[in-house]
Amino acid sequence: MTNTQLNQLSAGVIENEEVMPGICLMWLEAPEIAAVASPGQFVMLSCGGENLLRRPISIYQCLRETGLIALMYAVVGSGTNWLSKLQTGDSLSVLGPLGNRFRISEQSRHLLLLGGGLGIAPLRFLADEALKQGKQVSLIQGAKTELQVCPAHLLPEEASCHITTENGAMGRKGLITRHLAEFLADADQIIACGPMPMLKALSKESGLTQKDVQVSLEVRMACGLGICYGCAVKTTKGMKTVCHDGPVFDIQDIYWDEVKI
Repeated sequence: MTNTQLNQLSAGVIENEEVMPGICLMWLEAPEIAAVASPGQFVMLSCGGENLLRRPISIYQCLRETGLIALMYAVVGSGTNWLSKLQTGDSLSVLGPLGNRFRISEQSRHLLLLGGGLGIAPLRFLADEALKQGKQVSLIQGAKTELQVCPAHLLPEEASCHITTENGAMGRKGLITRHLAEFLADADQIIACGPMPMLKALSKESGLTQKDVQVSLEVRMACGLGICYGCAVKTTKGMKTVCHDGPVFDIQDIYWDEVKI
């Protein structure tokens, strides 16, 4: 379901700091967005200068009572580099919330969240909401090395958190999919966000065929409103735009063989 209450506002920067190498966490004062945002949604940020296109950033955390939202983003180009230079007291144009949201079933007791790399970003908001509803939450985050692992103090204390690194320097060695089987038995819902190769690998896991599995797709977006069709993917329900119809999809609805990696 897509939230139809869309806001465009000038948001004040409360804090903007590097929390991992090349990864920043920005807190914005955006009460209109905080009041209606749901886990899984994102915002489009104007990045100033010669950066004409807005950048899509997942909502990492939402504090409705104070009107604050947190965004976690990687500094990978001119737009996000501009964002990383913002300081407390600066402001920027924000459009959102955009996209649909993760679904938490009333019947679910245990949610298993899988975050590959920066895919951890929208899962923090989801974990917070699930814990408020009295659900049990297990969170597995996968990273290439220990340097890309999200610090424990940035994750909810009540969640059961596990780490996998490709080089084995922290947590379990290997990809998330290598250790997935031991976590599946008690999981009522599985929700994943990460690089396309990770999500495509999940789609082939036989142990997930009878599970409720949702994935949040990470793709390039231009408009954020489903107008330009630059982020379209083929699904069992026809061509869908990730920015408007997604970014959250049921894993079985995607034609993974036709997804570009």
